[in-house]
Order: sequence, then structure tokens, then C-alpha cells
Amino acid sequence: MEELHRITPEQFKVQEKVPVVVVLDSIRSMNNVGSIFRTCDAFKIEKLYLCGITACPPNKEISKTALGATESVDWEYAEDVLPLAERLKQDGYAVLMVEQVDESRKLQDVNFNDYEKVALVVGNEIYGVDERLLPVCDAAVEIPQFGTKHSLNVTIAAGIVIWEAVRQMAL
Repeated sequence: MEELHRITPEQFKVQEKVPVVVVLDSIRSMNNVGSIFRTCDAFKIEKLYLCGITACPPNKEISKTALGATESVDWEYAEDVLPLAERLKQDGYAVLMVEQVDESRKLQDVNFNDYEKVALVVGNEIYGVDERLLPVCDAAVEIPQFGTKHSLNVTIAAGIVIWEAVRQMAL
């Protein structure tokens, strides 16, 4: 680790984090969950919330792609995403869903510095974010796409939006 200039999981846990949490709303694939754990580690995310049918560590399939990030990233399970989103709002987080809806804002038009703390919600690979969150969310964020497909894998979408939030808020 030292020769790669990497910190230990213990050092990661106590270092200052970016004021961003990530909420996984019923993610089916454990490989996707593990990959998002790894992304949260890479960008010093405060916490990862696993909701609904999202699998939790310890889990062999999650570990395959997390590569140890389940040991460094703080996480919590919440059965229902709606009360969690309401609690995060009460705790001062702007709740932003990563979703294509009529009112969504293009990622490049979102100023994450307008918010003190941000909760990014990414949804199920088939159904997206639970529609019950629409009235609770401060905004829906959409990643512009120019090809024949109109969606990205949840890990890619999460990574793009997490990077943009961290780029604006911490760099």
C-alpha cells in the first residue's frame, strides 16, 4: 500500500469526507453494489445506504468487485428508501435522484455547490428510482446521452454523477 501511496481502511475511516452520501434503491446485481462501494471509496464519500432488495456485505459477490471497499466505506441498510430520504432531508441533505423524468436537470446544469450536503439516489437496473421519491427529492439529475440507448449501467451512471459532485464540491 505504501509504495502505491494508498491509505489503509482505518485511515480512510477517520479522514474528512466529501459531504455526499449515496443511496442504492433496490439494486439487483451484487456486482453493481460492489462496484459502487469501490467508487464511494475512490471519491471519499461519507456513507453508502443500501435499500430494499440491495444485498449487503459480507457477501462473496459484492466482495468480488468491491475489492475491500466494504471495509473502508461506512454503510447502512434501510428497508424502505422513502423514510430514509425523508430522514436525510431532515439532516440537511439535498436529495437528488439520478433519473430521467420530465423535470430532470442535465448534469452539466447542476451546481452541487448550491447544496451544503448531497444525497445521490440511484435506482434499480430495470425500474429506476422508486417514484414515491419524486415529491421528496430536491431535483432529478439526468446524464445527457447521444447514442441509440437511453440508459447507462447503474455503476456507470453513479460514477459519473458522483465524480461531478466531488469535482465541484471538493476540488
